[in-house]
Amino acid sequence: MQVSKEEILHIANLARLNLEENEIDQYIDNLQNILNFANIVNNAPIEGLDITIGTNEAKNVFRKDEIEVFEDNKALLQNAPSQEQNMFKIPKVIQ
Repeated sequence: MQVSKEEILHIANLARLNLEENEIDQYIDNLQNILNFANIVNNAPIEGLDITIGTNEAKNVFRKDEIEVFEDNKALLQNAPSQEQNMFKIPKVIQ
């Protein structure tokens, strides 16, 4: 598929680009290169290839969100700079 000057001007208008007359040929060449590469990719042989989602077999591992009681609150809070009602006390973030 060859890109015409009218198509470039139409695309430039849609993209709100103000192309100078001397830039149009460069844009035609660039878009033509992109379309040629897309054509190569579209025509690549894919028969016999396995479906690949990613490059490795890593998967997200989800666990149930369960509440667990921490038995040693005193040891947990001993390094807290400030505490109140058996909890960490932090500075107010929202004014």
